[in-house]
Amino acid sequence: MATVPKSHHLSSNVLYDMTGLVALITGGGSGIGLMIAEAYAVHGATVYIGGRREQTLDKAASDVAQRIGNSSGRLVPLGLDVTKKESIRNAVNIIREKEGKLHILVNNAGQVGPFSGFFNDESAPEHADIGTAVFENEHFADWASLFDINITSIFFTTFAFLPLLELGAQDLDSRSPAHPLTTSVINITSVSGIQRQAQMHFAYNVSKAAANHLTRLLSTELALKKKPVRVNAIAPGPFPTEMTEHQGQTFGAYVADMIGKGIHPHPARRGGTEEEIAGAALLLASPVAGGYINGHIMLVDGGFLLVNPGST
Repeated sequence: MATVPKSHHLSSNVLYDMTGLVALITGGGSGIGLMIAEAYAVHGATVYIGGRREQTLDKAASDVAQRIGNSSGRLVPLGLDVTKKESIRNAVNIIREKEGKLHILVNNAGQVGPFSGFFNDESAPEHADIGTAVFENEHFADWASLFDINITSIFFTTFAFLPLLELGAQDLDSRSPAHPLTTSVINITSVSGIQRQAQMHFAYNVSKAAANHLTRLLSTELALKKKPVRVNAIAPGPFPTEMTEHQGQTFGAYVADMIGKGIHPHPARRGGTEEEIAGAALLLASPVAGGYINGHIMLVDGGFLLVNPGST
């Protein structure tokens, strides 16, 4: 097999080289956020992993450091509550002071929110009077709290870091004699925001649909204002995370179907892998390989929406 020279402009070493890049991943201490953080670090980036659980962040940074060995990249724990302006402002100040710029922002923090566990269970007593059951068992405050973290936080975090992302683009321009390069915002949404079934959590699915649309709004408005920042989203299907209660596991057809709750079985007959989410996140973050992708909602769902109802 022929060996591609590492310096060739189409080599993966060039397309996905993140040496010297600075990234922030909210909710980066576990699940999909940590998978993406490790992928960036092993390609040379300094990755700030934001979150509220200090011990979780410290352990994640230590574990990744052992796994990636001599890579020039690293994970840096950063206390961050994306539902509080003061915490976001503090994170901006820390990264400005230490790095002076930001190249990649991944808005990953999120929660599942209120469940209507009886909704698909015809044997549940509540199912006999489903209207009253939903009305009485769900609450305005729970919906508002979920929207704070799943959608509102994306809005405020992105605009708070926009000045540093613009400085990151200036830094990239100094490396690119051919054409200007752009920095990247990636919103981690969900296939649930496209699927037409509620999966027994209406609030979560609506919040993820809103996050997909906010991605389109941000990408368009920043482009119209000639900001050198791309905004895209990754909409994952079922992956092994704390949210699915299968973090660190490779799960098969039963779990994929249990999480997806579709009309038809998941065609891949399994959940997604670290490599699959990392590949998507590397592409959208790369100023070289992903620089022509803007305003895109990238489905990484193993074909789930090919066989179940959804709308883009």
